[in-house]
Amino acid sequence: MKIALMNEFSQAAKNATVLKELQDVAAEQNHSVFNVGMSDDNDHRLTYIHLGIIASLLLNSKAVDFVVSGCGTGQGALVSLNAYPGVVCGYCIDPADAYLFAQINNGNALALPFAKGFGWGAELNIRYIFEKAFTGLTGQGYPPERKESQVTNAGILNQVKAATAKGFLEGLKSLDQELVKTAVGGERFQACLFEHGQDAEIEAYVRSVIAA
Repeated sequence: MKIALMNEFSQAAKNATVLKELQDVAAEQNHSVFNVGMSDDNDHRLTYIHLGIIASLLLNSKAVDFVVSGCGTGQGALVSLNAYPGVVCGYCIDPADAYLFAQINNGNALALPFAKGFGWGAELNIRYIFEKAFTGLTGQGYPPERKESQVTNAGILNQVKAATAKGFLEGLKSLDQELVKTAVGGERFQACLFEHGQDAEIEAYVRSVIAA
């Protein structure tokens, strides 16, 4: 599995801590991690609005399989990511949230509250969240006897989103293109998309935005 981590400006200083825990858990499961957001307070400035654009590009192009995002409360990142087709983001405070989201909703992104309750032992909670999110099979249901209905409902919700949303690139092109240009301006994001993306149309669009 390819996993992207992205931090925005208010929580960029915590990127190193979160990245270490994610890399440690990912290494145990043979997953790859791409740090595509802000790495510190001096990095290419992003807000949670930009995180939604970045996550949607990486997931829809299949450059990555999963996105770990967040902001101060986690709510802004949650809403921003879920605004786009092809992204199913869950809100995660503790390891139980991560496990239940993986088993019941089987989505492809998490939004974490990096400023809320991020005190003593925060790195342990983060590590346990990642262990529950990325270890073992997902979509197995909880409790197990409810798997069939949960899988059905998750599929229906994906169909509803696809039916009510614009086409992905059509939607991005209708945004302020300066907003998109800022979102795609990071070198690590570009490397991840251009080296691992599997959608030529998305790649061409991003290159055109960068060149504009």
